[in-house]
Amino acid sequence: MGGHGSEPESIDYSVHEAWNEATNVYLLVILVSFGLLINKRKIMRIFALPPTVGSTPEPNFYDSLQKVRLRQQLEMYSLARKFDQQQGQTESVQLSME
Repeated sequence: MGGHGSEPESIDYSVHEAWNEATNVYLLVILVSFGLLINKRKIMRIFALPPTVGSTPEPNFYDSLQKVRLRQQLEMYSLARKFDQQQGQTESVQLSME
């Protein structure tokens, strides 16, 4: 019985020790995550590339794409107006001839 009595205590102690280690790891992960969330801007500055001096910034791809699309729409509108004006002139000429 003496051997049995000491065995549960050693199991309890190892479980207790493992629980403490796991809790410490979880607390450490939570603290590191919290610190990273707070200092996100500082960390992003570390990994960001420094701006090159004297070079013009590259235009945003989507902005230039929108400008191209707008230019195409304006050209199509202009062509449509010219076509409508020509159709109106030919109709008036045909009407006057009749």
